[in-house]
Amino acid sequence: MSAPHHFRSAFVPHDLPEPLAGASQGPLAGLTAAVKDMYDIAGMCTGGGNPDWLAAHRPPLADAAAIRKLLVAGATIIGKTVCDEFFFSVTGANAHYGTPVNPRAPGRLPGGSSSGSAAATAAGACDLALGSDTGGSVRVPAAFCGVYGIRPTHGRIDMAGVMPMAPSFDVPGWFANGPGVFRRVGEVLLEGGGVREKPRQLIILDDAFAEADAEVASSLRAAIAAMASDLPETIHETVAPGGFDPWRESFRIIQAREIWSIYGPFVERHQPKLGAGIRERMAFAATVSERDADMARQEQKRARERICTLVQPGTVLALPTAPCIAPRIDTGAEALESFRVRVMRLTCVAGLSGLPQVTLPVGSISGCPVGLSFIAWHGGDEALLDLAVQLARHVGGVSDPRPK
Repeated sequence: MSAPHHFRSAFVPHDLPEPLAGASQGPLAGLTAAVKDMYDIAGMCTGGGNPDWLAAHRPPLADAAAIRKLLVAGATIIGKTVCDEFFFSVTGANAHYGTPVNPRAPGRLPGGSSSGSAAATAAGACDLALGSDTGGSVRVPAAFCGVYGIRPTHGRIDMAGVMPMAPSFDVPGWFANGPGVFRRVGEVLLEGGGVREKPRQLIILDDAFAEADAEVASSLRAAIAAMASDLPETIHETVAPGGFDPWRESFRIIQAREIWSIYGPFVERHQPKLGAGIRERMAFAATVSERDADMARQEQKRARERICTLVQPGTVLALPTAPCIAPRIDTGAEALESFRVRVMRLTCVAGLSGLPQVTLPVGSISGCPVGLSFIAWHGGDEALLDLAVQLARHVGGVSDPRPK
């Protein structure tokens, strides 16, 4: 690992022996990238956050599609980052590899499951980092670590060579410290299906803001007010007329059914050691039937119809990325479960609908970063990345790393 010692907590023990140099020319030439330990790198075992999985699998013969694109575009890959095991958490803690230090909020969780990628970016160990997002795994750590993050439109980035979690929701995503690099990565990774449209209306989701702690909601409303000159016409609306819990529950059931269908046979055969929280969620996943999942998919269909009716091309939603600042590292299991439920109420909107969402590091409370999110229409990823660049002058204290 070429990163300095104090960045070490973001990277796995089975890291790259040396950086993988990217092409000398290209839109990302001169930039460094870290990648979540779920992307295949030829000749290096992919761990998915669990040492037993790592030990049971051979090194892949080829790079993941996204890795190949980064290298061809000129990025140099410096290392593989820690993630929650089997990506089944939003805290960022890993019982086997430790919890990556949150450089912007020491003593607090970095958020997960793409914890190491967000932490490495925030620490300046890399210019950009690959994560993935199923139920908030890029958005939450980006908010907690004070960096830019995106969950792209479902299906717009090639998942070849990436460990799945719940394919109905899985998307590769990425982090950057500044908006210029953030947008440039999109030019490299996003594939067809983009719908180019300028945002003409911003809907502030009052029910989503009501889910957040008062000081988080107030801070984010102030950020939106400060950005007014760079935002489209604003209206207020509720996105989930029946409340978020039916949506959150349908997401939870579908996710559990899909992760068990992928990893259940391995868990039953190998009995891997699983950390607290992950163990209980895997045990729950084993109990979810296909009938349960089918009923949940009906609810997902209703949710998607409601959300996509609201988010026509040209319309963007604003909501808190997370309902609170990063919890302390020593937060107890019960409080963490409550935190998870609150997070999923907000993250399930983009998850169930398959829509793209960016989170911007708009400020801090008591020294802890908070993120403001925007959700766009299907294929509106480029519009969100452009919006991030446009709003950058309002985003305090975050610099855009230049190629070295």
